[in-house]
Amino acid sequence: MTSNRPPILEVRGLRKSFGHLEVLRGIDLEVLPQELVFIIGPSGSGKSTLLRCCNRLEEPTGGSISIDGVDLMARSTDINAMRRRIGMVFQSFNLYPHMSALGNVALALRRVLGRKRTEAEALALAALARVGLAEKANAYPAELSGGQQQRVAIARALALGPKIMLFDEPTSALDPELVGSVLKVMRELKAGGMTMLVVSHEMRFARDAADRVIFMDHGLIVEEGTPEQIFSGPREVRTQAFIAEIAR
Repeated sequence: MTSNRPPILEVRGLRKSFGHLEVLRGIDLEVLPQELVFIIGPSGSGKSTLLRCCNRLEEPTGGSISIDGVDLMARSTDINAMRRRIGMVFQSFNLYPHMSALGNVALALRRVLGRKRTEAEALALAALARVGLAEKANAYPAELSGGQQQRVAIARALALGPKIMLFDEPTSALDPELVGSVLKVMRELKAGGMTMLVVSHEMRFARDAADRVIFMDHGLIVEEGTPEQIFSGPREVRTQAFIAEIAR
């Protein structure tokens, strides 16, 4: 994936400490328009913290983050307005159990964008259709499988029209037979031109779908390259050891 346009996401010298524990130790990262970038690495390597810093759910200790050319760290930046451009999908679905799928998606449109109910519901239904759940619009979370609930969460993020989608272990809470439905939606988003930064253990999906794979360890980007390079011919010893371990 190449682009003559500037990066959607640009991270420079990003650091994050929790007390004396330095979790991110100087991250430089760019994600280009329509690029799918996959972050892999052992538990505790800083992957999820990096993702959460990218929309300031975690406050960086140092460095800079720009989304769509806007400095996220500048005091003048309206972070809530910027978060509308950054879709975030978590491991947990975070749906309101007393609201239907349509209600969960429409609520974000009404509260965040101030849409009227009829307009919000029309946009919400379109977002549910994008993730293959239009027929489940009136179902409540308890009536949906885990995979369907995660797809509702993706629709909720999509409905706001984000410039980039951040996925933090989107399938790790799902039973194995439900994972495929979520990955299918992510493939379709990529085909539709969505820019995505993904933290996940779904290595086959990374190999098949990613434009670029980043290997992190101990708060640093150790190596990055094409899926073929990272999975079949990693250069760094730490990457080689990780790939060998997951291949066992």
